[in-house]
Amino acid sequence: MAYVSIESDDRMEEGPDGLQFQSFLQTDARAEQTSGVGGNAARGYIPDRGVRGGFWTVEYYQPYFDIDTKTVLRRCYLTLLPHRASAFLTEHLTPAADLYGPFWTLTTLIFALFVCSSLASSIAVYLSDPASSPDAAVIEYDFGLLSTAFGIVYAYGLALPVLLWLALRYFGVGEWSIVEAVAVWGYGQFVWIPVALLCVIPVPLVRWILVGLAFLLSGFFLVANVYPVLASADAKPVRLIIVLLAVLHAGLALCFKVLFFSYYAVREIGVKDPIPSVPL
Repeated sequence: MAYVSIESDDRMEEGPDGLQFQSFLQTDARAEQTSGVGGNAARGYIPDRGVRGGFWTVEYYQPYFDIDTKTVLRRCYLTLLPHRASAFLTEHLTPAADLYGPFWTLTTLIFALFVCSSLASSIAVYLSDPASSPDAAVIEYDFGLLSTAFGIVYAYGLALPVLLWLALRYFGVGEWSIVEAVAVWGYGQFVWIPVALLCVIPVPLVRWILVGLAFLLSGFFLVANVYPVLASADAKPVRLIIVLLAVLHAGLALCFKVLFFSYYAVREIGVKDPIPSVPL
């Protein structure tokens, strides 16, 4: 019987310098947990699954709507606290900005303005002369107000932040994303929802106070989050954009008061309204 001598290959020997086997299961698991927008589950988001497609697909926008109700309500509540306003963008939106909360905040505001304005109109007619207005208790809806609210709220809450983001990109400011801009504006209008409910009270002075408080709260919230972004621009005149935003915000508050809460059919209750009432 013949024997053939085979020399051992050092590369096949076990040991630190030899052939080693490595498992990639743990690495894949960690990659899956940390994929998406920086640990979404820890911030109230549903973990992302799969690979996002192009911006024309639904999958591209899905991460911005994967957020639970508790997180949305907390963000809405924080907009009412002036001492927490300056940290809203950095601590509660970045890098987990969403579009679900802003969209439903603006949509709810549209229907709140429409319904509460119709209710305020009926209450004002009834209180003016309840004896001669037996049918005044019936709420009559002016669907023209719905389209007006739709145009004003979406133009201010969606179109304005997009235009501002484009302008800042033109000036070389890239401190925030377009989603963060829309989120700041959308959540910032939350205060108008309870104000719309309270403006059903048919007293001009009360309505002006409520509108003024909402203007100050939402305005301060926007300035606290937008001005640091403007201040990061190399061109100092960019900061003057905040003046234009303040004027637009004041115009929004005035539109809400005049178009939706100035219903006094015959006589007013309390102090006279300085702006003429809307005829019924």
